[in-house]
Amino acid sequence: QVQLVESGGGLVQAGGSLRLSCAASGRTFRNYVMGWFRQAPRKEREFVANIYWSSGSTYYANSVKGRFTISRDNAKNTVDLQMNTLKPEDTAVYYCAADPILPGSVNYYYASNYDYWGQGTQVTVSS
Repeated sequence: QVQLVESGGGLVQAGGSLRLSCAASGRTFRNYVMGWFRQAPRKEREFVANIYWSSGSTYYANSVKGRFTISRDNAKNTVDLQMNTLKPEDTAVYYCAADPILPGSVNYYYASNYDYWGQGTQVTVSS
């Protein structure tokens, strides 16, 4: 069974940095897409970034482009999210997600297209 465990959240001042890590286990993730999503209070869960494990291709939400970097470590089976120049509006619970890449057109910007989720880690950015 796929298991995703996030770590690295915390409290940081605006302009600071945090690095989130997602430890993935239970499968070989070569043919998976791995995503980071976030959910602020009273808001919908939203796409942050994703990475195609095999190719390393990455995609970002416009709101984090240039500030966040997603990467994967094949040896450790982890997917990290480096977050720089954090803003108060980045405050949310951050979730790691995974899905096997299926044939056809699947929009991996949507949370509903991911089968597996971690428990989330809180990121709070103070102004």
